[in-house]
Amino acid sequence: MDTQGEKKILFGKWHAVCRFALFTCVLDAAWGQIRYSIPEELEHGAFVGNIAEDLGLDLNKLSARRFRIVSGARKQYVEVNLENGVLFVNERIDREELCEQSLSCSFHLQVVIENPLELYRVEMEILDVNDNSPSFPWTEFNLDISESAAPGSRFPLESAQDLDVGSNSLRTYLLSVNEHFLLDIQTRSDGSKFAELVLQSPLDREQQSAHQMVLTAVDGGAPERSGTAQIDITVLDANDNAPVFDQSFYRVRLAENAPKGTVVIKLNASDLDEGPNADITYSFSGHAPLKVRQLFSVDARTGEIKVKGVIDYEKARMHEIYVQAKDKGPSAVAVHCKVLVNVLDKNDNLPEVILTSVSTPVQEDAPPGTVIAVISVMDKDSGENGNLHSSFKNYYTLVTSDFLDREAVAEYNITLTARDMGSPPLFTRKTILVQVSDVNDNAPRFKQPSYTVYLTENNAPGASICSVTAQDPDSGQNAYLSYSIMDADIQGMAMSTYVSINSDNGNIYALRSFDHEQLKNFQITVQAQDAGFPPLISNVTVTIFVLDQNDNAPVIVSPVTQNGSAPSEALPRSADAGHLVTRISAVDADAGQNSRLFYQMLQATDPSLFSVALYTGEIRTIRQLVEKDPTRHRLVILVKDNGQPPLSATVSIILSVVDSLPDLQPDLGDLSLSPHHSSNFTLYLIVSLGAISFTFLVAIIVLVTVRRLKASTTTEVFKKSNLNVRMSASAPGCAEATSNGALPQVYCYKMCLTPESSKSDFMFLKPCSPVMSVQQNNAKSTDYLTSGWSALDRNELANNRATTPNEMSLQEGAAPNYSWVPKYTQPHSEPPDYQHNVYIPGTTSDYSTLKLAPRGELDVYNTFSTFGKKKRFISNYEQTFDRDDSLISNDIFK
Repeated sequence: MDTQGEKKILFGKWHAVCRFALFTCVLDAAWGQIRYSIPEELEHGAFVGNIAEDLGLDLNKLSARRFRIVSGARKQYVEVNLENGVLFVNERIDREELCEQSLSCSFHLQVVIENPLELYRVEMEILDVNDNSPSFPWTEFNLDISESAAPGSRFPLESAQDLDVGSNSLRTYLLSVNEHFLLDIQTRSDGSKFAELVLQSPLDREQQSAHQMVLTAVDGGAPERSGTAQIDITVLDANDNAPVFDQSFYRVRLAENAPKGTVVIKLNASDLDEGPNADITYSFSGHAPLKVRQLFSVDARTGEIKVKGVIDYEKARMHEIYVQAKDKGPSAVAVHCKVLVNVLDKNDNLPEVILTSVSTPVQEDAPPGTVIAVISVMDKDSGENGNLHSSFKNYYTLVTSDFLDREAVAEYNITLTARDMGSPPLFTRKTILVQVSDVNDNAPRFKQPSYTVYLTENNAPGASICSVTAQDPDSGQNAYLSYSIMDADIQGMAMSTYVSINSDNGNIYALRSFDHEQLKNFQITVQAQDAGFPPLISNVTVTIFVLDQNDNAPVIVSPVTQNGSAPSEALPRSADAGHLVTRISAVDADAGQNSRLFYQMLQATDPSLFSVALYTGEIRTIRQLVEKDPTRHRLVILVKDNGQPPLSATVSIILSVVDSLPDLQPDLGDLSLSPHHSSNFTLYLIVSLGAISFTFLVAIIVLVTVRRLKASTTTEVFKKSNLNVRMSASAPGCAEATSNGALPQVYCYKMCLTPESSKSDFMFLKPCSPVMSVQQNNAKSTDYLTSGWSALDRNELANNRATTPNEMSLQEGAAPNYSWVPKYTQPHSEPPDYQHNVYIPGTTSDYSTLKLAPRGELDVYNTFSTFGKKKRFISNYEQTFDRDDSLISNDIFK
C-alpha cells in the first residue's frame, strides 16, 4: 500500500475532502501572527492561503514595499506570489523528516514589509497524511518457550514502527488464529502501542515442538495500512526459574552532551537456579525503539547502560529504555524492565543571529532613523540558557542615529553580539558591512584659486598652454569631471577662436599664434562640471600673459629717406667739436629689453670726425673740420636692440660740408601718377609702349655711340663701382625693379595692376624704404645698403660686424637668393652678362629685360611704359658717374 500510485490517490482525496477543513487561517490579533494548516506531501504550487488578504494589504504595493517571507527552517517550504498575494507550496514537505515523531508539527515564518516596516509571524502547521505503513524491525521473530510455561505467561513481541502520528499511527496488532496463544495490546506513556503474546493453554513439546503465527500491525488511517511479521515459537524443555529484576521500573537523570561511555545505570537481576540456568545476560528488549539503541548500549554481562550517541535535550527530553534479562539455561525465560531517562538541559547552543533584511548601501543623505537591517535572534536552549532580551518576538532593527557622510566614512563594519543568560553565558557575533552610497553633494574644487600662465609669443598653433585640474570628493559619475571654457570676447572675437580645452583632462591649447604687440594678456574662465544629477559646477580664472620675443627689428623713423635715396644733411665748415649734426631716431615694436636700442657707427668716410651716442643716436663732430677733409661724407649707422639674438637696422646719411646752411632742401617728392590718370591706364599703357619702344631704339643707338667714344673712361669707372640691379615681384599683380650701387639711395620701379583697371595703381620712380628691407632681413639689408662700397670698405664693415652675430655677410661673387645682385670686385675684369626676366600681368608686352653691359653700362631692351624716363636716368647716371667716382648727387632726378 506504499506505492507511488497509492500516494497520489491519497493526496487527491486530501485535496478534495480537506480543502476547506484543513486549509485554515487564524489571525491572532493579540500575538500579531497568522496560522495556516496544510497536509504534508503537497506538490509545488499548491494553494496555502491568500496572505495579502489575510493581512489586509494592498496587492499593488507588495513589490514596492519589498514584501518577503523569511523562513527559520533550512528549506524555503512556502513562497508568496507578489502579484496576487497567494501563499503557495514551494517545496514538498515531509512531516516525518521535519518533526519526526512529534504529535504536533509546525514551523514559523517571518513576514517582513518595508516602507514602513511591518513584521508578522506566520505559523505553518503540517498535518499528517497516512503515507507510512507500520513495519517491524524483523520479518521473523524467534521465541523459545519452555513447555513448563504456565498459562498466562507473557512474551513481549517486537513493536512495529509507524512514522505517522495521531490517528494515522499504529492502532492495533492482530494475531493469526492458533490454539495456544492470544495477543494482549499495551499502551505506553507516550501513547504508542506494543503487543505481548499470552500463553493461553499449556504447551507440550512432545506433541508439537514448534508453532508459527503471523503478527499484523494495523494503523488508523483511511484507508488503513498494515505490516506483518512471522513468529516462530520453539518449545523447550523446562527451566522453571526465570531471572528477577530488583524493580521493574527505573528512573534516572542524564545531562545532555554526556560523553560517550558514560554509565547511565547498572541493572541487576537474579536467578534462583544454579549453573547455566542462573547465568544471566542483559539486552535490549523488543520494545526498545531504534533511536534508543543508537543512543545507548547495554553491557550483556554487567547490565550497565552506557551512552553510545549524542544526547541532545533539544531533540528529546526523555528516553524509555526497555531491557530484558535471560539466563543461559535451557528453556530460559526472559524478564523485562523499563528505564526512564530524563535529559537535563545544558547551555550548549549559541544564539543564532539572522539578518532578516539588510538595506545596503545606504545613501549618505538618509535621515536619522533610517532602517538599515532587521535582525532576528534565536536560541535552541530552554530556560535561562535561551533567555534573550527582545523588542518584538526576538526582532531587532538597526537604524542610523545621525547623518552620514560618504566622503568621511565610506563604509561601516557593525558587529552585533547576542548573549544568552546561561552559565557560563554563550554569545554570537555577527558583522554587518554597511556601505554608504554617494550623493552628489560636493562641487568640483580646483587645486588653485586662480592660474597665471606665461606664454611666449609666436607660439605654434595647437600647442599646450597649461593644464587646470579640479577634484571632486564624490565617487562614480558624481566625480567624473568635464572642463569647458565660458564664452567671452577678446578684441571683438570669440574666446573659442583663441583657446580650446580638452574636456577630459583640462589641458588648454592655443588655437592661434599670439603676438605680444597685439595682445599682451587676457583672461579665460574655465568651468568644471561633474556628471551628477543635478550637476555641480565650479569656475576658475586663468590669466594668460603673452611674453615678448625679439621678433621685431628696429625701425628708423628719423631721418626719413626720400624717393629711396639716403637723406642728406648739411654741415657748416665752421662747426666746432661736439657739434650736433643730426639725430637718429628709431623705434622697436617689442617690449622690455627687446625694445632697448643701441646706436653704433658702422661705416664712416672719416671715422675720426664723427661719433654717434650709444643710447640717444645723436651724431656729433669729434673735432673741427680742416681744409683737407672731404666735402661729402657718408655715415652708416647701425641700430640694434637688446634681444637675444639681437635684431638691427641700418641707415645711411650723406653729409655735405657747406660754408653756410642753405635755406631750402631739394624736393624729392613722390612722382607717382595721380589717381585720375590711373583710370585710363590701359590706354596710356598701349600708347606708351609704342612710343617707348621707338624711343629706346634711338637710345640704344646713342648708347652704342657714347660707349665707343668713352670706352676708356667708362670701363675704368664701372670697374671701380658696384652696381646691383634687383627685379622681383613685390606683391600679387606687381613687379618691382630696384637698383643700387654707387648711389646712396635705393630706387624702386613698381607697377601694380588689379583685375579692375579703374583701381590699378601705377607707381613710377618711388623710393623703396630701407626700413622695410631691414624688417624682412637685417643682415640682407645691411649688405644691400653697402653693396656699392669698395672692397676695403666691406672688409672694415665685416670687422665691425663681429660684435653682431645676427648680421649676415655676403661672400665675394655671391648673391642672396631673393634678388640678383652682381658685384665686381676685380677692378680690371669684365663681369659676365646677366639678365633677369620679370613677368608683369595686365600688359600686352609681357616681358621686359634689363641687361648690364660688359663695361658696366645699363642697357634696356623691350622697355614698357613703366620705364618711360629710363633713358634720361641712364644718361644722367653716366654723366654723374664720370664726374664723381663714389657719390651721386640728388639732382640727377631733376
